[in-house]
Amino acid sequence: MTVRFAHTAIHTEVFPPDYASARQAWLRCVTTLPYPPEIRAYPCAGAGPGGESLLTDSVWIGDSQAANVVVVIAGTHGVEGFAGSAVQIDLLRLLTEFELIVPERTAWLLVHALTPWGYAWSRRCDQDGVDLNRNAVDFSAPLPETPEYRLLRPVLFTADQDERSRALRAFGETRGRVALEKAVSGGQYLDPAGPFYGGKRPAHGRLVCEDLIRQYSLAERRLAVVDLHTGLGAYGYGEIICDHAPDSAGAALARQWYGDSVTLPLAGTSSSVPKLGLLDYLWHAVMGDSGCYITLEFGTYSTDQLFDVLLRDHQLWAQSGNEAERDAHAGRMRRHFCPADPAWREMVLFRARQVVVQALRGVSA
Repeated sequence: MTVRFAHTAIHTEVFPPDYASARQAWLRCVTTLPYPPEIRAYPCAGAGPGGESLLTDSVWIGDSQAANVVVVIAGTHGVEGFAGSAVQIDLLRLLTEFELIVPERTAWLLVHALTPWGYAWSRRCDQDGVDLNRNAVDFSAPLPETPEYRLLRPVLFTADQDERSRALRAFGETRGRVALEKAVSGGQYLDPAGPFYGGKRPAHGRLVCEDLIRQYSLAERRLAVVDLHTGLGAYGYGEIICDHAPDSAGAALARQWYGDSVTLPLAGTSSSVPKLGLLDYLWHAVMGDSGCYITLEFGTYSTDQLFDVLLRDHQLWAQSGNEAERDAHAGRMRRHFCPADPAWREMVLFRARQVVVQALRGVSA
């Protein structure tokens, strides 16, 4: 396998200013690929701030019969798509310049803007308030009960930040920090206006993934899935989070492919606590024992800051007639999930190259 980009310059201008620019840049890169690409577009309900159409795009690069596939997903959480787009555009440039080669019997599948409405509006969720990364549950069965969220809900919608912080801190001191983070962010199915809401039916991004799995017969191939996220963990570091069970074949593959930097929420070694309805679980179901799904999570600021900026976002969107304040807060969302710091952006692109090549080597072995 040929990889030559160790000394290739990293250009942070690949980070887009908005969803529409990101999609245009992504499509331009796809059309210049030296490999015949197969492009699919999935329209999403709603429109962007400028009335623009919203779509999730995918591209298959390589042999249609490839036994191995590297899947790179951007924008599972809409506003986190700014960094996800940059990573995918960087990879597409490397492929175009033959700095990164598609091995025989291996193909790439890039999925861009999996939650396009949230990307366009600088929110993590979709137009119905659904967090796609809590949506992979069986909606034909009783939904998970989340009594801790119900208990905390009045606190989460307290407008006074100091009062809210004191109440959350008291909950954490009484029940423990992990219990606090699970109560707030572990997933809830009660409150469409609230954070980390899993919805009542499959969301757009889940339906896209299910269609791609069918269209490309992915259950019959060996998969390495890398889902790009931002906002949690150490500043600028790309944590490899594996939500496979610690004693599973998927976790063993993660350690084999990515080494000792792999963290597992279910083993208590990750910056992430265990969560309900993760998109991972949808892919786990089709992988069997031959594939591995990881979240590549690039840290920005503290978890407390994450909760503050996200809770304020949900408070504002639960109200009406405050468009100017929403617009101002959208800038704060972008700064939290995609800092403008050139050093942070360089670290993201460097680490993403490293981890994607690990995935490529692992699945192709």
